[in-house]
Amino acid sequence: MSTPIKWLEAGRELAERIPYSLVALVARLAAASVFWRSGQTKVDGFLHIKDSAFFLFREEYMVPLLPPDVATYVTTIAEHVFSVCLIIGLASRLSALGLIFMTAVIQIFVYPEGWPDHILWFAALLLILARGPGAFSLDNLIWSRAQSMPAPAR
Repeated sequence: MSTPIKWLEAGRELAERIPYSLVALVARLAAASVFWRSGQTKVDGFLHIKDSAFFLFREEYMVPLLPPDVATYVTTIAEHVFSVCLIIGLASRLSALGLIFMTAVIQIFVYPEGWPDHILWFAALLLILARGPGAFSLDNLIWSRAQSMPAPAR
């Protein structure tokens, strides 16, 4: 066996030792950070959405699915709630699905030229949706405790 092939095999073996939970944690943090930062641009303090956010939804984003004011509230709340849920790993698959939907709306109706960024968000979120949040999550803690509980008596 030649030296380059040995190096490739050693690299593959090392990469295959990376635990899925670490990959999932990085994917959750990466996706959450994008949407959290976006949500933060829309608020001033706690529970106060900026007038500029309403303006953007009326004049620039113009999402056809919801009235602009409703879209502003829904989007701002979803960006914050789903991001926090992803970070702590609570309702991770549901949060990933919500952000996948938001990514699709952004891609189709708002910034179709943004696909190089959107596909990265989609990939990270799809990983969480398909494989779950990993061991470093509240979902895993809750699920493992629920499975270790005895069945209720009849």
